Amino acid sequence: MKPAPENLRRTILDASLDLIAAEGLEGFSMREVARRAGVSHQAPYHHFPDREAIMAAIVAEGFQRLRDDSIAAIEGESDPYARMQAMGRAYIRFALHNPAHFKLMFRSEHVREDRHDDARAGAQSAYDVLLQLAGHVAAKSGQRTELVVLTAWSMVHGLATLMLEGKLDKVLDDSAERLAAADAAIDLYANLLRRA
Repeated sequence: MKPAPENLRRTILDASLDLIAAEGLEGFSMREVARRAGVSHQAPYHHFPDREAIMAAIVAEGFQRLRDDSIAAIEGESDPYARMQAMGRAYIRFALHNPAHFKLMFRSEHVREDRHDDARAGAQSAYDVLLQLAGHVAAKSGQRTELVVLTAWSMVHGLATLMLEGKLDKVLDDSAERLAAADAAIDLYANLLRRA
């Protein structure tokens, strides 16, 4: 059954996400997206002029979800360090629950944000949440905001990437153990900031 015209855009995005999850970014083509969506090979062009436009929509959606998850995670927390820990955990869980989004969100060779306003705005919006929180942590810890952003983001992004790529599978047995180790690393980072 072909998707209704109003659902075609969502169907194409979902098929694209499935394709990225299964084949990676290298196997992404408009024709394969259409095949997976169960539509004609021309149907994706009704909503997206090219493959980069589909990817840009996925990037925009991913950053919006990451922003929403980050805000939800820190809601109700008043201590900046606890907020940083909660946001770090949310980042890793976002990556693990949205691997296709995550794989694409930071790959500028596939999506040039200067060509896609929604992707650029989504990325900036998610970054602004981190920047504001890092400013609060910096004010308490005496560190520069830029240094807090750099270290916090590098750590959680690195952990998420290692987990998604299976690089920690040999060291940590199962996903629960990997998440616990990631949480412990985030806690260690927050405690180091507290003592700075």
